[in-house]
Amino acid sequence: MDFKKIIHTLQKRQQTIATMESCTGGGVVNTITNQEGASEILKFSAVTYSNEYKIKMGVDSKVIDKYTVYSMETADEMSKNITKFADSDYGIGITGQLNRKDPNNPTGEDNVVYISIYDKTKDKYYQKELRVHKESRELNKDYIIDNIIMILEEILKIKD
Repeated sequence: MDFKKIIHTLQKRQQTIATMESCTGGGVVNTITNQEGASEILKFSAVTYSNEYKIKMGVDSKVIDKYTVYSMETADEMSKNITKFADSDYGIGITGQLNRKDPNNPTGEDNVVYISIYDKTKDKYYQKELRVHKESRELNKDYIIDNIIMILEEILKIKD
């Protein structure tokens, strides 16, 4: 799976996207920028591995305190705030744990990832909670990215 159809659709609609990634470590934006035309639709991307930088990028610290950094509520904050920051049409927020406990955030379930895609025009979140089960972080990231592509194809109503 790749972002070709998504990029083409966003280009035709003159729409843009931004990402705030945590556990995928920039994998989503890398996949986007591997395609021609990415510069026309990608506004901004941030890899916010730490709580500190999630908060600096607009995530409400009270949300992290109440729900943990590994929650759909935090993913929603990430997707909406990156959309605002970049003034994009869509924002992707991803947080979760892949194959290891985070010593800085001991709460939260292992191998669960929260994906939130925010649509500014509709003021709507599209959410998915994934259980990752691959042996390596790299394979888990690929699995997450494939799911994001499927969600975006549904949101944008892209047919094969």
